Amino acid sequence: MKDEILLFASGDLRESANVACWPAQKEMEDRLAAALRGEGRELRRAHAYRSERGHGFLASQREGMQAFAGIDSTAPVIVAEAVWQYSHHVLPGLIHHRGPILTVANWSGQWPGLVGVLNLNGSLTKAGIQYATLWSETFEDAQFLDGLRSWLMTGEVKHDESHVSLFDPAGSSKDVRSVARQIATDLKRNKVILGVFDEGCMGMYNAIVPDELMAPMGFFKERLSQSALYYETLQVADEDAEGVLRWLRSKGMRFEFGNDPETELTEAQVLMQCKMYIAAARMADDFGCDAIGIQYQQGLKDLLPASDLAEGLLNNADRPNAPDRQGRAIRQGRPIAHFNEADECSGIDAVMTHHVHEALGQPVETTLHDLRWADADQSGTVEECVWVLEISGASPPAHHEGGWAGTD
Repeated sequence: MKDEILLFASGDLRESANVACWPAQKEMEDRLAAALRGEGRELRRAHAYRSERGHGFLASQREGMQAFAGIDSTAPVIVAEAVWQYSHHVLPGLIHHRGPILTVANWSGQWPGLVGVLNLNGSLTKAGIQYATLWSETFEDAQFLDGLRSWLMTGEVKHDESHVSLFDPAGSSKDVRSVARQIATDLKRNKVILGVFDEGCMGMYNAIVPDELMAPMGFFKERLSQSALYYETLQVADEDAEGVLRWLRSKGMRFEFGNDPETELTEAQVLMQCKMYIAAARMADDFGCDAIGIQYQQGLKDLLPASDLAEGLLNNADRPNAPDRQGRAIRQGRPIAHFNEADECSGIDAVMTHHVHEALGQPVETTLHDLRWADADQSGTVEECVWVLEISGASPPAHHEGGWAGTD
């Protein structure tokens, strides 16, 4: 492998996030460069730090394309991430790149660098691109350095997969297999509609499931627009939104309202979220959707308060009445599964989990969580490594300690 390694850093589309996260990214890049120098290699950024912007991230798809257009297509490349990133900023360049590719994440609970790299890895895998991946907390540990040497010598990194095994249906009981067959038969006969409010949230190519792969399972998409959801939100009557908020308060949910909508949560914002909840339920009902996914991060973020509350309400069986346009309750006592950030993989999982849990008499609430980070419990409460799972929306109160009363 060549002595010079080119580095790419994909960032967020939101400049405020890029600026806030840059110090962590810079620290990681410095540690990575030191590790490579120890192996006799030089790490060079393929795109410059932009002082006028306060960061060195690629902040759009076009910026990524331009950066890749200026390099040798056979050069060894590292995509290093200490932050959440939009994979489509670098995916086009990586798809056409012919040199070895390594994705690297820092192991930190500060920003979701691990999540960012896993998202990019999923996109590369879906696109059929060969790559290797590594992660480290210090970039000085033996596991990382051994993996780095392997990549520098062979272009590959082999991880221990001895814990992975293929699922064998024969290992399940006859009753369980019978339930599975019944669910599969029902899905193919009655079919499932995923209502997708704008595909490809934050460049997540891996979150778009091709129709031809879903169809054999009985899953189909209704492609919906966030513009329509915005319109429907504005059509919801004030008294209906106020009824939702009263219900939440009666259940013990806590709100800490302020007066500045730029820095504090206001009652007006929550009432608008309640309207979004009703509007989303109405649209799911209009199109017969079994589950819906709201992108929010792009488009709606400039028009409405965050969709987190609406998503969590939809995902809970015990939820406030969402009246249709004639005042009738929509699917009362049942969740309308919401897959966060329009991640269709999560949508398929949510519907399957709902069917399985319902058949087994278990709670049907479900949500997607990011696998953020893990560390030994520094508090000493348990003598184990603790994984941190975090989600930006769609968390049902049934999953919170204390239910509604434990939700704020």
